[in-house]
Amino acid sequence: MAEITVILPDGSAKGVPEGATVHDVALSIGARLAAAAVAGRVDGRIVDTWTQVHDGARVEIVTERDAEALDVLRHSAAHVMAEAVKQLFPDARFGIGPAIEDGFYYDIEIGRAFTPDDLGAIEERMRTIVAEEQTFRRTELEKSQACDLFGGQPYKLELLDELPEAEVISTYVQGSFTDLCRGPHVPHTGWIKAFKLMKIAGAYWRGDSDRPMLQRIYGTAWFSEKGLQAYLTRLDEAEKRDHRRLGKELDLFHFDELAGSGLVLYHPKGARVLHELIEWLSADLYERGYVEIRTPHIYKADVWKTSGHWDYYRENMYPFQIDEGEGKEPTDYAVKPMNCPGALLVYRADVRSYRDLPMRLFEFGTVYRHEKSGVVHGLMRARGFTQDDAHIFCTGEQIVPEVKAMLDIVKYIMDTFGFEYSAEVSTKPEKSVGSDADWDLATKALMTALDEWGLAYQINEGDGAFYGPKIDIKVKDAIGRVWQLSTIQVDFNNPERFDITYRTAENTEERPFMLHRAIFGSMERFLGILIEHTAGAFPTWLAPVQAVIIPIADRHLEHCAAVAKRLNKAGVRAEVYAENEPMRVKIAKAQQQKVPYMLVIGDREVESDEVGVRERSAGDIGAMGIDDFAAKVAAERP
Repeated sequence: MAEITVILPDGSAKGVPEGATVHDVALSIGARLAAAAVAGRVDGRIVDTWTQVHDGARVEIVTERDAEALDVLRHSAAHVMAEAVKQLFPDARFGIGPAIEDGFYYDIEIGRAFTPDDLGAIEERMRTIVAEEQTFRRTELEKSQACDLFGGQPYKLELLDELPEAEVISTYVQGSFTDLCRGPHVPHTGWIKAFKLMKIAGAYWRGDSDRPMLQRIYGTAWFSEKGLQAYLTRLDEAEKRDHRRLGKELDLFHFDELAGSGLVLYHPKGARVLHELIEWLSADLYERGYVEIRTPHIYKADVWKTSGHWDYYRENMYPFQIDEGEGKEPTDYAVKPMNCPGALLVYRADVRSYRDLPMRLFEFGTVYRHEKSGVVHGLMRARGFTQDDAHIFCTGEQIVPEVKAMLDIVKYIMDTFGFEYSAEVSTKPEKSVGSDADWDLATKALMTALDEWGLAYQINEGDGAFYGPKIDIKVKDAIGRVWQLSTIQVDFNNPERFDITYRTAENTEERPFMLHRAIFGSMERFLGILIEHTAGAFPTWLAPVQAVIIPIADRHLEHCAAVAKRLNKAGVRAEVYAENEPMRVKIAKAQQQKVPYMLVIGDREVESDEVGVRERSAGDIGAMGIDDFAAKVAAERP
């Protein structure tokens, strides 16, 4: 039999028989690797283990250690769930069933609502299918054949209708179920050892509220029971840390339907936390050479037409008209969804020279976006939110040092709050503005800045903004969840749209680059992430109440009030628990409110002018002078 050569990940060449599959390649390396093979990667594309390899192919064996292996497993679990549904509900109609972060789902129509008992029956049937170790078999067929095959499945037919006539269609069959699918899948259903169906939700077909409402069954799947249980424990912990629940319990904020969906109402404690965050970062930015601006919350439509938002983003905006007076046509306005135009208008208010660059303008600007009601989610996805925006106008040569300076701010903030973080560079999308030369310069500048700064990054091909490439900073919280947080973007679209220039040393006019950056991003979203990261136990410097003073008896109340006044004057946010309750109840209340310090005052403390200090996690840490305690709190500020 003829032999071909494949290239392994370490660069070595390996001879295998012509017609060999990915599994055969794995087996030629070792029986244990073949048994562990979830899928393969051939020339960078992930494929089934029984996919034939060609001469010169670069072949990698995908095991459960591979980042993409769980996606393959979960996609296969979605098919198994669909097979179970089809067996239990023969008239079921199927939409799509992809793998998603931490799980999978399938959109299904059965003519009635699924019940919790149905989920139990589906899970039980899935276990039977898994035990049967049904093989996933791929078949390719022409579009007309696929349409015949899926004749009773209108949603599949719609998907098929959108494909070109000449396109080769692939289906996967396992047991009694056939699905329209690109694959790949695990070798057989027996791989799906640990899974659980999580919930049922409504989902409009294709996300269109004018289309039928299907039922979406969510599930999760893992390579081991240990992995599944760890995930369920993490979910339980996430529920305890839910910022919406803690926001209410800690009296930070709430949402009111009378005000409108996605519009947060901050209570005094929540407003204080935001105030402290903004003051802290503002002071740091001034030290780094930034200057603050403030811009309107509304603009005439002319601004949004100039920026392009009127044509491309209006469905996410809140436009309105103002009556300009008798005999005049009403003028179109809109509440701002972005802060960028304000910075551009400030820049172009005067003639700028190369000596003015880089010009670093920052603004804590509140914006409003018409998010669909289905995606609004507490502070994480609000309709009104404040961004810690900054816009830097600079020359091409200044992009690298400016981005490196931004990465310094990123590190300072992430280290302060204990976040692990990583970076991703998104490159030119299919639809974009600007010359290839500008895109090349900007993209290389971002990568160079990351390289020189020493922050590893991944490339996200084609996911840049239409006006320029960007760096996204992703953080990992205390329970291992990853959040996209900071963004650094290069923009050569708006400088041209707003016709801004600077005068060079040679007395010519040049157009500056515009860098957008938000480190917290949305202040609301950052606060939500921080609440969940800390489980509501803010660091002392950020806590809305840093210390509660607890009198042992009513006769100590007057002295406690005087101590609170002294502490507040010294910069410590302190309040007295004056209610007629036992001391242990007051301590428990302070613990529930996650107050960093509890200061107990009785006869001895009044006489010695001290406070008995309890720390929320360490407990009793002894007596301390009032001035010493104030100094201790001050020292905890970053």
